[in-house]
Amino acid sequence: MQTNILLIYTGGTIGMVKDFDTGALRAFNFDKLLKRIPELSHLNCNINTVSFENPIDSSNMNPGYWVQIVEIIEENYEDYDGFVVLHGSDTMSYTASALSFMLENLAKPVIFTGSQLPIGDLRTDAKENLITSIEIASLKKNNKPVIREVCLYFEYKLYRANRTTKINAEHFQAFASLNYPPLAESGVHLKVNHEYLLKPTRKKLKVHKNMEANIALVKLFPGINEATISCLLLNPATEAVILESYGAGNAPTEKWFEEVLKKAVNSGKIIINVTQCSGGSVLMGQYETSSHLKKIGLINGKDITTEAAVAKLLYLLGNNIQRKVFKTIYETSLRGEMV
Repeated sequence: MQTNILLIYTGGTIGMVKDFDTGALRAFNFDKLLKRIPELSHLNCNINTVSFENPIDSSNMNPGYWVQIVEIIEENYEDYDGFVVLHGSDTMSYTASALSFMLENLAKPVIFTGSQLPIGDLRTDAKENLITSIEIASLKKNNKPVIREVCLYFEYKLYRANRTTKINAEHFQAFASLNYPPLAESGVHLKVNHEYLLKPTRKKLKVHKNMEANIALVKLFPGINEATISCLLLNPATEAVILESYGAGNAPTEKWFEEVLKKAVNSGKIIINVTQCSGGSVLMGQYETSSHLKKIGLINGKDITTEAAVAKLLYLLGNNIQRKVFKTIYETSLRGEMV
């Protein structure tokens, strides 16, 4: 039986082809996908395409566009077995992480992919990424989808979307999931690591569209001063702050720094402590330089990526989670985004 796959093009390099007469890039017509990539005819699936009316560079991505993608999936959810989202690589981890929270009780695959080179280039990575993403979205066992979560596929590896971060702007291996193993690996054979997949749910899909973005992202650095920290943490318009601390969640122990944090928390602001390291976890209280953060009441981001930390924060704020339970919910894994 054929599977039905919906390809959603939002923008990005993967949707561009080079005009070899002029050297200029132009948008690829996805309605002629099989003509450009005849290998897709070997897959036992029916592929339909839909595109943003005005495809965007992923640097312009924002929560409003996340809602557009979610609504396309919501409107077509019953008619398709899986979804492949084509997206620029720069903010792909943010968007894919956001959708993992916006699509609660997801029971079908939503695979994000893109490329470092346009689809028409001689050495492009676009074809392999696209073909394998569609193949993965088509996988079934006992007539049910094998993948039932939001994922990101790039350069022979399938990752849980909310565990990824972009690590390289030039190499084909542009993404990594340093705190969680790949869900699948593509070689001579397509190997699915079933033990790492999210457990399937029988609950009905619940779509969340409210994402509250009145937040700040603060990265600590040696020499950061009180004026800068106060401006960011005590801004009346800022509801919550993600603090990228050092190592295992460490920060300066200077009195002024502690006082600014206390003032922010006492005024009702939410502060999430995440590590600025690509891998590893926040362990507040392990060192003296993080014990004060724990006492003040910062939320432990554990091993969450910054991209997922942002997405999860916007999602919880958008759902008006009460402050008295916010810390407990944030520190709980909702979509496999943290330990």
